[in-house]
Amino acid sequence: MNAILVTGGAGFIGGNFVLMMLAETNASIVNLDKLTYAGNLDTLASVQDHPRHVFVQGDIGDPELIPRLLREHRIDVVVNFAAESHVDRSIDGPAAFIETNVVGTFNLLDAVRDYWRGLDDAAQQAFRFLHVSTDEVYGSLGPTGAFTETTPYAPNSPYSASKASSDHLVRAWHHTYGLPVLTTNCSNNYGPYQFPEKLIPLMIAKARAGEPLPIYGDGSNVRDWLYVEDHCRAIARVLEAGRPGEVYNVGGNSEKTNLELVDTLCGMLDEALPNSPHRPHSRLKTFVTDRPGHDQRYAIDAGKLKHELGWTPRETFETGLRRTLTWYLDNEAWVQRVMDGSYRGQRLGTAPDGD
Repeated sequence: MNAILVTGGAGFIGGNFVLMMLAETNASIVNLDKLTYAGNLDTLASVQDHPRHVFVQGDIGDPELIPRLLREHRIDVVVNFAAESHVDRSIDGPAAFIETNVVGTFNLLDAVRDYWRGLDDAAQQAFRFLHVSTDEVYGSLGPTGAFTETTPYAPNSPYSASKASSDHLVRAWHHTYGLPVLTTNCSNNYGPYQFPEKLIPLMIAKARAGEPLPIYGDGSNVRDWLYVEDHCRAIARVLEAGRPGEVYNVGGNSEKTNLELVDTLCGMLDEALPNSPHRPHSRLKTFVTDRPGHDQRYAIDAGKLKHELGWTPRETFETGLRRTLTWYLDNEAWVQRVMDGSYRGQRLGTAPDGD
């Protein structure tokens, strides 16, 4: 694993992956990011001058850029994080999700296929293309059970439909062309450097400001929460030992309703900010009209990853959430610079017709 092309490496999960790989391996990273609203070079400030890190602003849909990067840097591994990723934004404007998540992934796969075919036999055998996807492709669960790698796809939002499409393309490029691909489907990530429209950083920012904490519906929707560093270590392990053509589900074994999560976070905020005029922060909770087509429950069975590759999460929900809260409280300047852009904490995804 000498030279890795990381797409979407200035985003939340991709940025954490880049930082981890530079700190813990000898790999060289070519970091390609379009720098949309979710990409933030502040995340990469600590590695700006790192000798094994090259940042390139660009699009996975660029048919000239991708082949050039692959050739010039003699890439051995591609990890594809690049995606439009927020459900509410996909409700308001699905076209961007189709363009990046479907058409962009197609362009990336085809460029990688041509490059891979030109490698010698040993390099072809060692090459890997890892596609990072989501548990949302599986749809919604009832009160019991968990998604496995064989759960049928049933996406319910424009976002999840676009990711399901990209997953199928990755599978097809393996079975049709022999490209050595790996796919990971993860549960809800949280941790440092997450864009503040996501639930946990949004709740922290609003609670600190004394603003209402909006909870969709009655707050009973359930998600399995995965600390981002655990996810990054899972991806590294799949790259190291995963079988080409296989899918690996990555989960945190931490199912919580949205209401439970917000209540726990409010309690931690009360402890961390004893002089806050907004204590108890739980009084800021407010229930708002539910998201259109809101999936009721997700849960991941990560047994395959555990039994075949020996991965388990290091963080519990409580330890991971406390680390996350501490990071956001200690990095208010990072949050403020992100919030100075086009996103101001307003609600997204209220118009099913895209208006």
